[in-house]
Amino acid sequence: MARNNDSEVSSINIIRSGTEITGDIICKGDIRIDGKLVGNLKSEGKVVVGEQGVVEGNISCAYATISGGVKVNITVNELLTLKSTANLVGEITTNKLQIEPGANFSGSCKMGAVIKGIENASQERRQNQREKSA
Repeated sequence: MARNNDSEVSSINIIRSGTEITGDIICKGDIRIDGKLVGNLKSEGKVVVGEQGVVEGNISCAYATISGGVKVNITVNELLTLKSTANLVGEITTNKLQIEPGANFSGSCKMGAVIKGIENASQERRQNQREKSA
């Protein structure tokens, strides 16, 4: 008898070359895009956009590796890697960024952990000053 234990199975979703999706995708596992996605993508795992992959919309994930063309606002909790064949236009928010020579990036980049740390420290100082003056 086959055992179905979802918590032990790591799923990888694949959008193959020649497939075009218009709409939003939410997934718990990893996803690889070699086709085209017009819409938003939210993944708790890793997002890989292959050399032939195209994404237009917003991406939110834990890790991402981009080799294709993306026109997005992308938020990556950990590491975003732009491979040498990547062409990214948009806004990046990430903890760590790795860009290979040859990759194209046009837009803005915010390094999340540093910004959050500065903002939190400033808010705490203001809060302490208010408490002292009250």
